[in-house]
Amino acid sequence: MSTPSKDRDLQTDRSQPEGRLTTNQGLPVGDDDNSLKAGVRGPTLLEDFMLREKITHFDHERIPERAVHARGSAAHGHFQVYESLADLSSAKFLADPGKKIPVFVRFSTVAGSRGSADTARDARGFAVKFYTEDGNFDLVGNNIPVFFIQDAIKFPDLIHAVKPEPHHEMPQAASAHDTFYDFISLTPESIHMLLWVMSDRGIPRSLRMMDGFGVNTFRLVNAEGRSRFVKFHWKPKLGVHSLVWDEAVKIAGADADFHRRDLWENIDQGNFPEWELALQIIDEADELGFPFDPLDPTKVWPESLVPLRRVGKLVLDRNPDNFFAETEQVAFCPANIVPGIDFSNDPLLQGRLFSYLDTQLTRLGSPNFQELPINRPVCPVHNNQRDGHMRRTIDTGRVSYRPNSLAGSCPAAGGAGSFVSHPERMAGSKVRARSDSFSDHFSQATMFWRSMTPPEQDHIVDAQRFELSKVESPEIRQRMVDLLAHVDEELARRVADGIGATHDSFASASARLKDAWTRFGATSLPGPRVTGLPDTAPELSILANNKKDTIATRKVAILVAGGFHGDHVAAIRDALKAKGASSELIAPTLGELRCGGGNPHQPERTLFNTNSVLYDALYLPGGAKSIAALRTDPRALEFITNAYRHGKPIAATTEGIDLLLASGVIADSKPEAALPGKPGVVAERDPRDIKATARHFIAAIAEHRVFGRG
Repeated sequence: MSTPSKDRDLQTDRSQPEGRLTTNQGLPVGDDDNSLKAGVRGPTLLEDFMLREKITHFDHERIPERAVHARGSAAHGHFQVYESLADLSSAKFLADPGKKIPVFVRFSTVAGSRGSADTARDARGFAVKFYTEDGNFDLVGNNIPVFFIQDAIKFPDLIHAVKPEPHHEMPQAASAHDTFYDFISLTPESIHMLLWVMSDRGIPRSLRMMDGFGVNTFRLVNAEGRSRFVKFHWKPKLGVHSLVWDEAVKIAGADADFHRRDLWENIDQGNFPEWELALQIIDEADELGFPFDPLDPTKVWPESLVPLRRVGKLVLDRNPDNFFAETEQVAFCPANIVPGIDFSNDPLLQGRLFSYLDTQLTRLGSPNFQELPINRPVCPVHNNQRDGHMRRTIDTGRVSYRPNSLAGSCPAAGGAGSFVSHPERMAGSKVRARSDSFSDHFSQATMFWRSMTPPEQDHIVDAQRFELSKVESPEIRQRMVDLLAHVDEELARRVADGIGATHDSFASASARLKDAWTRFGATSLPGPRVTGLPDTAPELSILANNKKDTIATRKVAILVAGGFHGDHVAAIRDALKAKGASSELIAPTLGELRCGGGNPHQPERTLFNTNSVLYDALYLPGGAKSIAALRTDPRALEFITNAYRHGKPIAATTEGIDLLLASGVIADSKPEAALPGKPGVVAERDPRDIKATARHFIAAIAEHRVFGRG
């Protein structure tokens, strides 16, 4: 008898997705898109066994790596409130401006594995653990203020769709594939965040140069019991800056640890990253008075309707001592709150409260993970938990229950300063449904698109063209164009032109979508657009709000070979350093170089081991011998060409101008005459005042980048 093939052996374990949707126990599922709530805007109920089963299975899918946010980097620091916020919250860490609260902050990509590249187009995690005197408060957010889905029960579906496809485990750390866009095209509530991810927000220049958002709606509760809804924001001191796509791709090859290295090196050098904490507040009495539902995580609160209040400062000033013990073992959970902070009925938040703790039990292997040093509160911990895998604390005494008399009723519950849940009034039937106030999926996406500057809109179009060109299914590509038409018809037309899809009319796009949604069982379909929303929200644009008053921590490449003008280089480097920027000499090879004055210099990098995408600006000093060597080096010319294409500020002095022209970046018939008119280019053939040249160069760097230069 022949040996059975392994393929036949496995056949009995194979299953095709067909028939009715069921739970793991075979129970037919009536609604897989909404968690069970106490009323359509009420909290999610613990009895929702289908939500718990679905999320529990998802939480335990990755061992030991995080299911999402696997690739991260972190740092220690402190937070200090500017003034007492006791009028808003009884949280002690928000009440004392004289106290510095220790924090641990972890940044991360979402979709990629631990070994993926830093510069993938993706949302970024921004999680802050406050070690307060009343316990740990974890503000677990992203660099984008909205999310793809409205209800946590859809989270496993979202992540399954964006992760590598299960039959071949590709693509890594990328959303440009069929399953992701299949999901998005059938989940119209996702379109708002999709635009954010496809914008420049999806490829930050640095972790130090991106916003942070709490995403979900929380409550602040003061000592009198008054509750207000709150959104948390982190605003970076250095402003928000981004890469361009071609840079992000090249950086992934040149230095896959680009963001991680940037954070580590700047903290190590004393360039401590800073953010301001800002709050948006909505009074409970006003929650239904806006053209959005404050509990909907796919919506922003436009600042023209709900202004920001800056209330404190976050500073990161120490790198971890051990990556695994701290960055990898840290456990964040939105359920970790302190008195004065409470939850809303945001249905995404309600599911997160369960999911984070559940996944940590598997990832960290024990219910005692809070005893790990990085997770341990700085305040005393007293409860009746004694056992469990990897228990660290040696509790003494015979009592591990309450009430008790043998330990004098200790530890005692209650008393001043104890956490008490906000007594929110609730009424409603048990339902699997969403509030009609969640149903406008397109108005805010349109507002976001219209708030972008022309270069930012170009980048969104290019990103969508790139992503959708990777989608193999023509039907999915067409559905995505039809979905974009509900945001803006010109956006849809531009994307369609780049991927061979059709954009004929809004009516046709709408009809095709409705047919697909019906055929494939899409739910949470869009309702009518709201009124009262501003046409644009200028605060959403990066370029319109770029911080242009500093070049602190920017990194400048100086391209040299033997015989360069050392006095010019010294003057430019000194001027950059005085403004907080750094510079590196880049030469064809390592080894001592002599400048035109004969002084020795040691280059920090070579054209073999670095790339223009790793720098914010470029300086080309003169020196006949140096320029003669560089203009025949194709790597040097490519370095200049890429810097110019990516909109980097460039300065060139004396013969350095010849090198700039030799790279071919200026196509004018009289290229040297055209140089002064090129934004971001400082070219001085006879720099009698090198300090003035440095000032002009610094001003160009402060602009960060020049788009549309040529």
